[in-house]
Amino acid sequence: MRSKSVVAAIGVLLVSTAHLWAADLFTTEQPPAPPPDERGIWAAIAYSAPDEKYGFFWGADKRQEAMDIALKHCERDKGSNCVVVSIFRNHRHWDDDDKSGFPYNHCGALAVGKESSKRITPWGANSAPTRREAEGLALKACERTGSQCLVREWVCT
Repeated sequence: MRSKSVVAAIGVLLVSTAHLWAADLFTTEQPPAPPPDERGIWAAIAYSAPDEKYGFFWGADKRQEAMDIALKHCERDKGSNCVVVSIFRNHRHWDDDDKSGFPYNHCGALAVGKESSKRITPWGANSAPTRREAEGLALKACERTGSQCLVREWVCT
């Protein structure tokens, strides 16, 4: 009998030790690091393809703020299916790189097909360091369908 109680006691001790060790693992584990600061001046373009409505916003301190306001502008213009199609930013200061890997593209553009049909009109949106580059990339994306496109709107932060 005595050996069974010793084995049982050892088993309880092992279980208790394992439980404490596991608890220690959880208590010493560091929470995930917060995202890096989002430095710069943010802008976003939202577009609703079914009805060709769009919204822009630039001058935000945070990426989410630019996205939210661009969506609101698109919806205010009666866009039925607004989505953010481009996000970009400019430097606030030349040495403010936040090491996030998110590029500092200062300008963005939205291009839309010249003629709409019963199907969705082709469109393209892109950002680049200059207005000319952003417009060129947006046009190229739109014209991949074989349609002729025009820049509908551009913005630089």
